Amino acid sequence: MNFKYNCPVCNRGQNFEGLCLKCKEAKHLEEALKFTPEQIQERQQYLIEHLDDLEDLEDTAAEYFWDCLSLHGVISEDLQRAALNEEVFYPWEIYYHAPEDVRDGLIECLKSTEDSMEASHLLECLAMQGDDVALETLYELKKNPPKWREKLYVDPDVYAESGGWTFDESGKRLAINYDKCYGVEKKGTGDKAVVIGKTREDRCPHCGSLLVDLISIDGTDKRLDFLGVPGKITATCCPSCICFAEGFSRFNLDGSSEACFPYKGQSDDEENYVSDDDCKVLENNGLELNEKDSPLFYKANDWNAVSIGGFAHWIQDCLISKCPDCGKPMRYLAQLSWETIANGMCEGTVYVEMCPDCKVTAMHHQQT
Repeated sequence: MNFKYNCPVCNRGQNFEGLCLKCKEAKHLEEALKFTPEQIQERQQYLIEHLDDLEDLEDTAAEYFWDCLSLHGVISEDLQRAALNEEVFYPWEIYYHAPEDVRDGLIECLKSTEDSMEASHLLECLAMQGDDVALETLYELKKNPPKWREKLYVDPDVYAESGGWTFDESGKRLAINYDKCYGVEKKGTGDKAVVIGKTREDRCPHCGSLLVDLISIDGTDKRLDFLGVPGKITATCCPSCICFAEGFSRFNLDGSSEACFPYKGQSDDEENYVSDDDCKVLENNGLELNEKDSPLFYKANDWNAVSIGGFAHWIQDCLISKCPDCGKPMRYLAQLSWETIANGMCEGTVYVEMCPDCKVTAMHHQQT
């Protein structure tokens, strides 16, 4: 395809002058990471004055919100109180670890609403607030569901998962997310703490594609000891079928793993959309773990995100798998954008989850 222009930084062909989208995003990231405390405070004040614009992802308010949260881990209590006062319940991340008075206000709104859509947003907001009173509230709502529950697809414990936690039948808290986040980006240092897209010799029984170790994470690396796994975590899948079905694999601490077949809903004559050459492209992604951790929401609003831990950028809804062995909710481990790890081999993101006790990983795909 012939392009009229080229990006002045990366030379990518395009039909418009100036920086390509990726270089523009990289420039914005570089500038936003340098915000001073005063600049962050100015943006928090701007958000208080423009709360109604937060739902528009193209608006300056949304940009400021995510710059402050994902790059600097900042949401001011003044902003949270203003959002509650104006009954702004999206994005629900605005209520992450909000103070008790804000939590109580959210609970009152939830008790008084009769609208199922508003209730669903308030459940997400309380999930983000996430303290023990929020847990008790969601647990009580599951035991004694209000009228609006009839129009919701899932129970409050599933809503809680978007806040990084959930609870069992007795109301005991269960952790879903980890308390650290690392970006995975192109560095060129040869770091092998995280290896993405290693091609294997065995093939998928459904479509015949080469299998890949989608991600291998060295839990003995000091940066990754927050995962609590004294060895390697490897998630293996069919890169074609994983775009259509949930996949599981079992790992050993020495780095070996085995994909679990059959994939639910996949026949033995599925079409293979990933060639052997595509697998090699995936293998040569050049991505490495960052040296330092980032705020928990570092990649939670990034369509090209590749990260370990923290919060995910869910393209659709937060989806936490149940371990096929113990039945408990698994822990969110990583997100892998196809655009980043395989040069756009397909669209969307693969999310990886883990049961550390049973040494099982789950993988599933979302896209627009």
